[in-house]
Amino acid sequence: MTIRMKDLERLSLAEMEEFVHGSRKLSLSVEGQQAIYAFVEVLLKAQQFRKLNKGQRGIIRRFLAKVTGMSRAQVTRLIAGWMRTRRVQRRPAQRPDFPRRYTAADVILLAEVDAAHEELSGPATRHILEREWAIFGKQEYARLAGISVSHIYNLRRSELYRRRRVRVRRTQSTQVAIAERRKPDPRGRPGYLRVDTVHQGHHDGQSGLYHLNAIDTVTQWEIVGCVETISERHLLPVLEAMLHQFPFRVLGFHCDNGSEFINHQVADLLNKLLVEEFTKSRAYRTTDNALVEGKNGAVVRKHVGYGPIGAEHAEKMQKFYTAHLNPYLNYHRPCGFATIRHGARGRKKRVYPAGSYQTPFEKLLSLSNWQQYLKKGMRPEVLQQQARRMSDTEAARQMRKAKLALLDKCRGKP
Repeated sequence: MTIRMKDLERLSLAEMEEFVHGSRKLSLSVEGQQAIYAFVEVLLKAQQFRKLNKGQRGIIRRFLAKVTGMSRAQVTRLIAGWMRTRRVQRRPAQRPDFPRRYTAADVILLAEVDAAHEELSGPATRHILEREWAIFGKQEYARLAGISVSHIYNLRRSELYRRRRVRVRRTQSTQVAIAERRKPDPRGRPGYLRVDTVHQGHHDGQSGLYHLNAIDTVTQWEIVGCVETISERHLLPVLEAMLHQFPFRVLGFHCDNGSEFINHQVADLLNKLLVEEFTKSRAYRTTDNALVEGKNGAVVRKHVGYGPIGAEHAEKMQKFYTAHLNPYLNYHRPCGFATIRHGARGRKKRVYPAGSYQTPFEKLLSLSNWQQYLKKGMRPEVLQQQARRMSDTEAARQMRKAKLALLDKCRGKP
């Protein structure tokens, strides 16, 4: 049975009640929800719903529910709206209007910081933002100083950030099979170094330059050097200059089994510098030198890349490392320091809480009586002055500018 809407409004209450209790089926020739709302409005007006008693209103409510197919609660809401305004209208969609804490200027500033530091992890970036405001007094970082790590990634996914920052896929570090022998035990003291070499590849049949990477186990203080070849003639002077750049005494020297370090010349150099321990990695213990292997990818490959660079540019690269990259790494680039947690089965797990990120210099200051580890003649106020000379992002921008100019020269660009 099909009944037009114009016919339904003329039904009496008795006919409506008979229809509700009957078994007949009814199909409406209406299209769209707005037509149903118009029908409900016309019916309530024609039946003078306000003047009806409770029982009569119940009949109309049940009749509307059966005819329109809406639930009892939905019909009740429509009737309540008609009682207030004499209209049955669809409520407009209401989107939540949450207050916006971080402005477009903050998103642009975050993009600039990521571009300068070449997009560090969220916790490291948060630590830099906090230092820019709290230590260096940059007022434009006031809101970003309190941002959460998770919201940094939210802002990085925003349309404004993507327009301002071209994201580059991160370089993946290569896994190197190393035969290891002995793992040093620094016992919380700085001065135990992990050392490795990184080759820049071959170009036109000529071997490229080599990077030397030395990092302290406790503070992650990192010194990078560059040599033409890994022969004793080129390697020993640069290695000695690198060891002199550490502000604390070098107590241990650990490397893999490469012949560039495992030789009498390097051993004599370490003896001359009064290095107490000279160790190499153990067999089947790939974590002995994992710290420096990770830094090879996160620092050397990230900033220099994989493209070939001729050995004749090693001296220029060494000057860049000494003047720009090494100060940036140790005074302005936060590092994650792992916390060891034991699982239910006693297995150890390394976790990196957001509050564990510090620059190597901050980590050195956090050590108990840290001045006792400094080299003779090294004054703490000199290190403090170096750390405060410029902000983290300013140092990153200067380092990046010098790096791009150097790489252009090395690759023959005008």
